[in-house]
This record gives sequence, structure tokens and C-alpha cells, in this order.
Amino acid sequence: MFVKAYAKINVYLDVVSKRDDGYHEMKMIMLPLELHDSIQIEFLPYLCDSYVTCDHVDLQETKYNLINTTINKLRDLYQFKQNFNINVHKEIPIQAGLGGGSSNAAATLKAFNNMLKLNIEPDKMNCIAKTIGADVPFCLLNKPALVEGIGEKITEIPLKHQYFVIIIKPKTGLSTKHVFEKADTMTLDHGNINNVIEALKSGDDELLAKSMFNSLEKVSLSMLHEIQIVKDMLFKDGLKMVMMSGSGSAVYGLSTDNNFVKRLYKKYEKEGYEVYLTRTLK
Repeated sequence: MFVKAYAKINVYLDVVSKRDDGYHEMKMIMLPLELHDSIQIEFLPYLCDSYVTCDHVDLQETKYNLINTTINKLRDLYQFKQNFNINVHKEIPIQAGLGGGSSNAAATLKAFNNMLKLNIEPDKMNCIAKTIGADVPFCLLNKPALVEGIGEKITEIPLKHQYFVIIIKPKTGLSTKHVFEKADTMTLDHGNINNVIEALKSGDDELLAKSMFNSLEKVSLSMLHEIQIVKDMLFKDGLKMVMMSGSGSAVYGLSTDNNFVKRLYKKYEKEGYEVYLTRTLK
């Protein structure tokens, strides 16, 4: 079986508070992208373990990745005996804030439910997903949405426009864990989420450009100044909706002008940047 695991961007991210259990209460608005990893899953009937491999040089040791976490949780819950060979072809950059690990987990969760005929109810699936990672429930839905709590409260948002997206990933990535640890030592700002929701629903890109917000940006900027350099470059080249996604380090720009975004992509690619061209899922 082949499955696609789609990337995401945050157009709003607010760290509301840290809970006593160590998790963070969040308010986020996320959009799924056509950019995706491809995952091949095969039964291994004569072997005593499952294997996860990846063609990305930095992820060749995948014993502890979220795909394995997903398999182990499902095996504990449903006691299946089958083993699998899973190969991940990476297109989503790692340590970028684009949800690559979470989307891999969500795609695996859905694939195993189908392959093994587990018939997991949607609410149960969501409960399993949130124990794997905060973004996994959203990646299961894979539609524009308001995400609250620790990732389990999801409300779909209708999107007026389909946006073309350019993404630039600085050479240095950022660990989500380390960014949140640093955030816990800082006073974070808060945005206006209602303006972002209204802008997306109405297609008011001027309002969206003014209202996009990520409270982790100043944290990540304090750890990696190149993020600001990339943001300034995208603004200078005419993009108005520009922000870091998630905990970084990737920066994206949105536009409804496909040709404009393609020209920028070719320019940055020629200049040697790690750059990606995609669009929001319909």
C-alpha cells in the first residue's frame, strides 16, 4: 500500500499556557499542503519484527520515530501479530515546523486501520492520534482548521482562496522540544485569532497579512537569526503574507498569483536556497 503524508503550515500559532502535565495549551490555525512524503507499507509474513526505513540521510536511524510509535500503540491496543516493512520517501523537510513526523504518523494510522480492518471509530482514532503528537489529529483530518487544547479540539474552517505557497528552509533546523523549552523561559505575545479566521473565510488577504501570528517566532529567532533574513527577503521580493511555520525553521509565503510564486521559486532555487513550491489542499 502507498499512502501520502501531507505537510502543514500554521497561519496562526498561540502558546496559551503550560499545563501541570508539561503539555502546552495551544490555539492554532493550520492549512494542509500538497507537499507530501510518500510511504510504502508491505506485510512481512515471515519476520519477527517491523522495519521502518527512510531515504533521508538524517533519518536513516528511524527506530524511535513517530511511525514506530504509531505501530506500537496500535499493536498494544489491537494485539495484531503481523509485521511490516515501511519505507518513507521524504519530501517534507525535517526540523522545519511543517508537520512531517506528525503527518507520517497520521498516514500510518489510517493505513493500518484499512489494511488490518481494525474499524476504529473516528473519536477513538482521534484519541490515539493525540497520544502520539499534538499535530497528529489535525493531520488525520487534513483540512483547514482551528486547533485548540493540546491538539485534540479541531474545528474546520472554510477557505475562500487556494493559496500558492513558497517555502524556504534555512540550512539549520530547529527541534520542537528545544524551542518549547526556550519558550517556557520567555514571555510570549498573543495575537487576534478571530481576524485570521475571518480573513480566511472571506478571502481578505490584506487582513490576513496583518493578522497572521506565531508566538514562537521570537523564540526561534533568538535561536536562529537566519529565519529573519529569509522573512525579510520574501517581504522585499513582494510577498505580503509571510511567516515562520510551527516552531521553525521553515519560512513560507502565500499568494493567489501562481506565476509570481513560480518566478520567486526559480530565483531562490538558482541562488542555492532549499526551496519548495506547493499550494494549499482544496
